[in-house]
Amino acid sequence: MGKVDDYRKILIALCDWDSYLLEESCLPGPRANLELAEAVAREGDLERFKRYLDYSADQAPYGSALEFLPVCGVLGLGRLLAEGRWELLEVLRSCASDPRWRLREGVAIALQKLGDVDMDKLLEAMAAWQRGNLLEKRASAAAVCEPGLLKKSAYVRKVLDLLDQIMEDILQEKDRRKEDFRVLRKAMGYCWSVAVAADPETGKGRMEKWLLWDDPDIRWIMKENLKKNRLIRLDPYWTEQWSQKLGHRKDVVL
Repeated sequence: MGKVDDYRKILIALCDWDSYLLEESCLPGPRANLELAEAVAREGDLERFKRYLDYSADQAPYGSALEFLPVCGVLGLGRLLAEGRWELLEVLRSCASDPRWRLREGVAIALQKLGDVDMDKLLEAMAAWQRGNLLEKRASAAAVCEPGLLKKSAYVRKVLDLLDQIMEDILQEKDRRKEDFRVLRKAMGYCWSVAVAADPETGKGRMEKWLLWDDPDIRWIMKENLKKNRLIRLDPYWTEQWSQKLGHRKDVVL
């Protein structure tokens, strides 16, 4: 984390953070300066984070340098949440439905800060988010499917329960053409592989339930997970066998 510490020293010495952040954001560009965003999260305060989050998608559109400021704000709320500011969960929940994918990804990273210090609290919160809209479901899955958080089998089982319920919800979804559904489906295309790799003995059996479904979106999700190197390394034979079985039938996913 050397770069983060270097940025923290710079920020401490600066009076005008905003100009520096915009200049060093790496936006427009393919990758935002996440090391700098983490430094802001560690050194900023709630007033600053809320001010940055006031930049709407119209004011700070996707891909612009200004988009970097609300991303920093979201990560900062994650730090405060991990320090016990539970009321900020609702603010992060509203950000989970933001139209900008970087901000939505920032929410998942912010929630993982809570998981680092209190995984039970994170799982409890995500069980509620999982019952929300499609993007809240996506945030709940992305937040808990992080290898560093899944060190205990009990945690993995709860994550698998959450993924199971989201899959059930996908089966009930009537409008699968909308963008929010596609975003959720994409996230589920890797989340299963993370949970299964964390506890193969339990996870493979739970995943096999869904590998048997004929629903085209469920099958797409399962195929994407089977492509992940973490599963291929875990059990090449199992992964290949299921990949071949799924490949026998053609999916039509709109």
